[in-house]
Amino acid sequence: MSDGGSGGERPASTGVDRTLTVLEQLVTAEEDLTLTALAKVTRIPLATCASIVYTLEHRGYATRRVVGRSHFWRPTLRLYSLASRLVRKVDLSQIATAEMRALGEELGMPVHIGVLDGASVVYVAKAATPGFIQFDTYPGKVAPFDLTALGRAIAAHLPDGELAVLLPQLRTGQGPRALGSSPEAFKELLARVRADGYAIEDEEEQAEISCVAAPFFDADGRVAGSVGVTGFARDLVGDKRDAALTGVVRLGIVISQRLGCRTGALPSELVEP
Repeated sequence: MSDGGSGGERPASTGVDRTLTVLEQLVTAEEDLTLTALAKVTRIPLATCASIVYTLEHRGYATRRVVGRSHFWRPTLRLYSLASRLVRKVDLSQIATAEMRALGEELGMPVHIGVLDGASVVYVAKAATPGFIQFDTYPGKVAPFDLTALGRAIAAHLPDGELAVLLPQLRTGQGPRALGSSPEAFKELLARVRADGYAIEDEEEQAEISCVAAPFFDADGRVAGSVGVTGFARDLVGDKRDAALTGVVRLGIVISQRLGCRTGALPSELVEP
């Protein structure tokens, strides 16, 4: 008997869609909502909305406060409990191992995942490639956020307030193509990164090394990290660079989806080059 896992796209469930809409509205509302207000804001028929919230109450996801004849609904922390368990299961070092390895083997270059920690990028995963020459990149390595493609891909999507804290901490690279460390110039660079959907660092942090990277996003649509490819500057050019850019953008989308980010919530600029 078929489990329905193949054979084309199946229609969405209206009931599930409405239930999630109600639950999301309860969570994001600034105050408790009456049933009438909840039905109005979600545009769900009152009787259907009532059935949903009573079911959520029965399952422990919603509760109500009674004031006179009015019932005010709010979510419970049961969702937080589920989310906490999910977060503990999410391991960025394992989230796209097969895809990272495949891209690394295709390019003959290592693939990394990085996350922002203060003004530094921390490498949390690496798909190494076989060969005598190995790059000095490893899980746990720390690098300046502004001198790496990994860091730039993340910084380009930070809220203005978070980026403002980092701008006074810009550093100058040691490579022959190092750029200046002016906040204005760096913000212009980040604007290009956002427009392109990926970041490039070419012999700026150090001589002979280049890297490209693309961001990925969490379930709330916030930038959560980046995935990148590192190679010798002489090799990461032309068709090889194009393939690396395409690969990291695709991986960024894959990781975002596995973190719960819906495709529609991704920045419109995050498209394959």
